[in-house]
Amino acid sequence: MNKRTRFVILLVVLAICFVFLWPSISWYGRTPEEVKALALGSTEKLKDYATVKATEDVISIKEIIKADSSVEPTAEYKWLVKEAKKEYKAIGVKAPKNITMKEVLAAYSTEQSFATVIQAHYRDEILKAKKYYQNSVKLGLDLSGGMNIIVRADLNAAVAAQGESINSENVAQFKKEAMANAIENLSSRIDRFGLTSPVIRQQGEDRIYIEIPGAAQADTINTLIMGKGVLNFRLVDTQATNAFNAYYYQNPITTFNAAGELMDSSIIPEDCEVFGEYVKDEYDLDERTGWVVVKKEIALDGSHIKSAEVRADQFTNQPEVCINLDTDGAVLFGEFTQAHIGENLAIVSDNKIKSNARIQSAITGGGVSLSGGFSTEEAQNIQKVLQTAWLNVPLEVESQQVIGASLGDQSIKQGVFAIILGLGLILVFMLIFYKASGINAVIAQILNLYIMFAILSGFNLTLTLSSIAGMILTIGMAVDANVLVFERIKEELRQGKSRAVAISMGFDNAFWAIMDSNITTFIAAIFLSQLGTGAIQGFAVSLAIGVVSSVFTALFVSRLIFDFYTDVLHSKKVSIGWGIKQ
Repeated sequence: MNKRTRFVILLVVLAICFVFLWPSISWYGRTPEEVKALALGSTEKLKDYATVKATEDVISIKEIIKADSSVEPTAEYKWLVKEAKKEYKAIGVKAPKNITMKEVLAAYSTEQSFATVIQAHYRDEILKAKKYYQNSVKLGLDLSGGMNIIVRADLNAAVAAQGESINSENVAQFKKEAMANAIENLSSRIDRFGLTSPVIRQQGEDRIYIEIPGAAQADTINTLIMGKGVLNFRLVDTQATNAFNAYYYQNPITTFNAAGELMDSSIIPEDCEVFGEYVKDEYDLDERTGWVVVKKEIALDGSHIKSAEVRADQFTNQPEVCINLDTDGAVLFGEFTQAHIGENLAIVSDNKIKSNARIQSAITGGGVSLSGGFSTEEAQNIQKVLQTAWLNVPLEVESQQVIGASLGDQSIKQGVFAIILGLGLILVFMLIFYKASGINAVIAQILNLYIMFAILSGFNLTLTLSSIAGMILTIGMAVDANVLVFERIKEELRQGKSRAVAISMGFDNAFWAIMDSNITTFIAAIFLSQLGTGAIQGFAVSLAIGVVSSVFTALFVSRLIFDFYTDVLHSKKVSIGWGIKQ
């Protein structure tokens, strides 16, 4: 392989590494702290933030226009000019050349559509930062602080609670569904309360591992884990719903305050409440599609649900959600639906409308079918909501460990100091002992760290104290390859070989010695990463990555630097140690 090809390969590797590193650089170096806090928060917090900011901006813009209708957008709202021009183009109207703030607002048919554009701007800004975080190197709890919890799910108690409704053949499948539902409920519950990027996964048959970076109150976490989701059925007040939506269409900004409360409670009946009707959007966020006014009185509590599954309607073949109620629930639901035929019934979960279906006839016998032109995905989402009510698995906190944020900061500083100190001392030694050739080792070691962090970032791996220990060990081991090569080159020079021949034979003779030692280390690291857990696994993964990158930099990059001095700068001698005569 000629030098030009090797140089191109090196540039490609460095470019790919930069692409891998960019999310980490953007997250840790370019993202403001306030944006980080929002990006690490729950989706609910993100939606609230975007909604409130959009409302504030609409009010502010209207006040600006009221004070001076000819004013052009300030730097803060300059981005709206581009959006307004898109809107003008969409409706087939030529946009004004020097667009004013009033003309920006006039591009939109309603204030709500204008607020939606602003809300999307804030949302996309935070989602972009969240994406950077998801694709960056994560800091483990020992570096970022936080807490980890192991929760035991009492699956036998959940089976016993089902009584005779479940036979022995279906116990294993029931436990699997119950466990999956418990994990999903915990994920939703913890995320909804704004806790930072939780890691929730199953361990073994009946354990759930929860890892929450950042500051979190142990009592709050325990309450969330032991709590249960709220789900119920309520009657929809169709007339009040239509009246409210008409009012909201005319007054989108002043209907609710920043806390989401009605500013004028008289616009709905006293015995009613208004909730948003939601579906999942392309960001997997709950997207509100409208408002529904429901009675405060609960028609049926979710605890009466025994099971829920998605089936195909026998006549239309459309997906429908089939629910089985217990004996008391069947009686209550039968009486209620008999009295409200032709009216709408809503499923309310965590103060959100998840389904709004018409009661076609009295539903007796405990079997309920929900249909309404659902897609398969919508039907499955409703099924999951209903499962929250009936697949309640008793949870018990088995162990809990809290690591303070200050301790995490101290660990980061100590780890960075250890890497810099270790790298610095090794590089000083190489420069003193191998003179100018030590510069090759310096460059190789810096590139080695660069590639290691790039791989960590590219594969979204977590950086822990044990990972840093693996990196420090790798730095020392990587120098071994340089030492072997340099000593081989010195032997060839002592025999009177020229620079080019000595370098070529030095690398060739040292190749298999370097490969043998690194292959055995790599095999050991792979076994440790597969069989070990926790700190051992983190150490092994970083060691394995370091072995690969150090071989590449020692044999490929270092030789390319030597050849550059030989062929481009036309060097005749090698500055590689004391007492070498050339």
